[in-house]
Amino acid sequence: MRRHWQKQPLLVRQALPGVLAPLGRAALFALAGSEAVESRLVVRERASWRLKRGPLPRRALPPVSRPGWTLLVQGLDLHVPAARELLSMFRFVPEARLDDLMLSWASDGGGVGPHVDSYDVFLLQVQGRRRWRVGPMGDGALRPDLPLKILARFVPTEEWLLEPGDMLYLPPGWGHDGVAEGECLTASIGFRAPARDELAREVLGRLLERSDEDPPRLYRDPSQGATATPGRIPVALQRFAEVAVARAVRERRALQAALGEVLTEPKPQVWFGPADAATIVRGLRLDPRSRMMYDDAHVFLNGESWRAAGRDASLMRRLADRQVLTAAEVARASDGARELLMQWTEDGWLQPLGVDDD
Repeated sequence: MRRHWQKQPLLVRQALPGVLAPLGRAALFALAGSEAVESRLVVRERASWRLKRGPLPRRALPPVSRPGWTLLVQGLDLHVPAARELLSMFRFVPEARLDDLMLSWASDGGGVGPHVDSYDVFLLQVQGRRRWRVGPMGDGALRPDLPLKILARFVPTEEWLLEPGDMLYLPPGWGHDGVAEGECLTASIGFRAPARDELAREVLGRLLERSDEDPPRLYRDPSQGATATPGRIPVALQRFAEVAVARAVRERRALQAALGEVLTEPKPQVWFGPADAATIVRGLRLDPRSRMMYDDAHVFLNGESWRAAGRDASLMRRLADRQVLTAAEVARASDGARELLMQWTEDGWLQPLGVDDD
């Protein structure tokens, strides 16, 4: 993290020796046909590229023996426990930055062309071999004639052949081109990098939803005289707007709460099914689709926030960090905390530990 994170690429030979693919080819192809999964098919035909978005039933995919095509399935961690376990190995980066695990299957010669990502990524080879060429982005110009964002002028400075267990880290802004040598599976662990304007818009929206000014303060202008320039916005109204915006962001705790709610908002395709709250005595684990974080004063779960302090805050922070609470830890929770845990379980945000859980 100190030497490479957001600075320069890093190749780690045998980062995960003996790694197993979280999903086999047939199961991955079947998953790509689901409307609940984001999938893409990329086919290269000489100098031309073709892109098709899912759902992708098996009949929409080329034969396995055909070279030059790739299937990408996004958010595999939401659907496959083994993918979630693999993604959890990268929680040395804050949860607020960790996004998802994408699995790409490629036939011989398959890839998505030289491109650049705006976020950090770990590229873990889990099956077969893939050759990566890497270099600075350059001028960033894209080929205008293609459905993919392929760099028009890509000049690689490094080249590596990755075997199963090898991993390549790339910071944002580095051009890269991966081509399969034979059939291969590559797991991409991606990170969230919110755009400043987008984050400001979402946080401000949350702040306005939380506004409790009652009755609302309306603009008044008792000193307004008759005007010969009715099209001009009054200076007093401009100042009223400035004060309104400043008031919305003045409360630091409210701003922090709004940020936490935005960062833990579930992805659009996520839905939860209820669980039996009576089973929390066995212990609890965070549902893989849930997003849970905290700050000094709040606990956040799936777009909602709660004030937390003392022993209960420590319990909730432990759940956010470890994603598991043992039966003994649940038993030590206060009545209020247990009630909250039961509600989250009924909502499907938490799941009771089974006999096979640690």
